Amino acid sequence: MTTLVLTLAGAVLIGATLGLLGGGGSILAVPLLVYVADLPAKEAITTSLLVVGVTSAVAVLPHARANRVRWRTGLIFGVAGMTGAYAGGRLAEFVPAGVLLTGFALMMLATAVAMLRGKPVEGHPVPHELPMLRVVGDGVVVGLVTGLVGAGGGFLVVPALALLGGLPMPVAVGTSLVVIAMKSFAGLAGYLSSVQIHWGLAAGVTAAAVVGSLLGGRLAGRIPADLLRRGFGWFVVVMGVFVLAQQLPPVWGLAVGPLAVAGTVTMAVWGRRRRGHSGQQRLGQPVRRHVRTGVER
Repeated sequence: MTTLVLTLAGAVLIGATLGLLGGGGSILAVPLLVYVADLPAKEAITTSLLVVGVTSAVAVLPHARANRVRWRTGLIFGVAGMTGAYAGGRLAEFVPAGVLLTGFALMMLATAVAMLRGKPVEGHPVPHELPMLRVVGDGVVVGLVTGLVGAGGGFLVVPALALLGGLPMPVAVGTSLVVIAMKSFAGLAGYLSSVQIHWGLAAGVTAAAVVGSLLGGRLAGRIPADLLRRGFGWFVVVMGVFVLAQQLPPVWGLAVGPLAVAGTVTMAVWGRRRRGHSGQQRLGQPVRRHVRTGVER
């Protein structure tokens, strides 16, 4: 009974994370189902795709009402991602569960670095919809990766839309939910060819996650975009370190956890300082030219 209560409580947090951040549902769902609900890794991954797919489809509603969804970009990215996600789900049959979870954790840490280092470009107009070729290419790659590791993909889709596409963070969050729902169902179809799930447990977790997603969606528009991006990045760091430590022997896990956090922080800080230094140089050049011109005159 205690396990069920903890699982459902965690499911509410999964939904709130999806509604608020546009991703992170699978990052929470897979560890929750493996370490709390005690499901085998591949069954947990399959169940998480169902939970995250349904929850994302519901969570997009408050974002759509607030005009925080780029439908064309989301649908094209989603269709391209579904192709990759289905292929990834079929390939996962031949990959050991431990390898899947380790790859899952490493991708989470790499994504966290990108989110913490990245900064939206200000002062430049953002196109209403992103270029189709870029959307299709990113969608296939992200879909393949997330289908393989059983993630809905928000932890990769949000950075792709915010950092590569230049969408404002709240819009990237809303649009990613469309993509996540589509790719999750495609990945689920791939997994169901070889994995059976506990439908009763999946239904209960999904219902709890839907409730949480509606709460998270209400909060999303009230939080500053930069704070939302940085919060997303640190959230992914914590969960990535946790999953990675679980896949290693206890002694190694105690050592790798702090090292992974330290490495992520170092790379993020170094990237921000380097970008800031380059920006100062660019800003300084016109001033120096102006001064020299004035002296010559």
